Amino acid sequence: MLIRLGYVAMSTVVKNASPSKTMTATNFSKLLDREAAIRKLQRIGAENLHNTLRLLKHNRAHDIMVFRFSSRFIPLIGHEMLGDWDPIPSLSAEFEELGSYAKQNNMRVSFHPDHFTVLSTARKDVLQKSVEDLERHSAMLNAMGLGMEAMCNIHVGGSYGDKIKSAKRFVQSFTAMRMPIQQRITLENDDKTFNALETLEIAEEVGAPMVLDVHHHAVNNNGEDAVELWPRIQETWLKRARLNLDDASSSLPPKIHVSSPKGETEPRSHADYVEVGPLYNFLKAIAPITPKLDIMIEAKMKDSALFKLMEDLKEQEGVTALNEASLQL
Repeated sequence: MLIRLGYVAMSTVVKNASPSKTMTATNFSKLLDREAAIRKLQRIGAENLHNTLRLLKHNRAHDIMVFRFSSRFIPLIGHEMLGDWDPIPSLSAEFEELGSYAKQNNMRVSFHPDHFTVLSTARKDVLQKSVEDLERHSAMLNAMGLGMEAMCNIHVGGSYGDKIKSAKRFVQSFTAMRMPIQQRITLENDDKTFNALETLEIAEEVGAPMVLDVHHHAVNNNGEDAVELWPRIQETWLKRARLNLDDASSSLPPKIHVSSPKGETEPRSHADYVEVGPLYNFLKAIAPITPKLDIMIEAKMKDSALFKLMEDLKEQEGVTALNEASLQL
């Protein structure tokens, strides 16, 4: 099994390279010149995109081919104070440069919209804002010139007192979206509500690939074994490949999320680094039926956690390091 490691949004190694510098709504409202305030938001957005390009160059130097973009490139985008403001065209050069670099280096990049983006809600206003947020994420990927291989990962959402009805609302809301938005979405099990099996069943119904979060599964399950669920989870990716949406997306390997609990009293919180034992046991179990796998590390120490996990995995039986961020098991 060929395994590639990636990390989320920010680096603990590269200094002064935040991809999510912001301006609060309060500070924006204090600026009397609205046009000047909007130009400031755009400048911050341009800086965030520039810093993200710096991170991709850092990743390339260390063979890191899997990366999640920050969803906070552009401060206050979608905020009610800014109405129909669309800053993406004005940042087209920065988006294009970022996407070109990712494509030229065969990097797998993605988004994970914030927790308020939920399709299981019964509130029409929340649903509308959620769909608009997914549209914006897709628009940013389009501005980068990236195809359907660049995806947006979301959770099913809340149960709102009736998980069955919420699941049905999710399916209805999902299938009502434009097809290009549907095709960019992956579904992930969460740590409190929709577990791995429930998420898998919904992913199968709507035809979306499933991202298994092994940490979330450990703290939210009904006794299901993640290894036993894996053939069905992998099939959601194989089904997508058979759709042949474009050359890059048709060859996407499955992706999982990994992290470790912060402690016994905070089992859902993410630790600084990833404990190698549980992950290695899972990888060893699925290796015989899994040719390729991408792993997104959600540890607090970001790329530092990636480098440490690589060192720890290299010590395990049957593991061969191929470069600084990929290995063979």
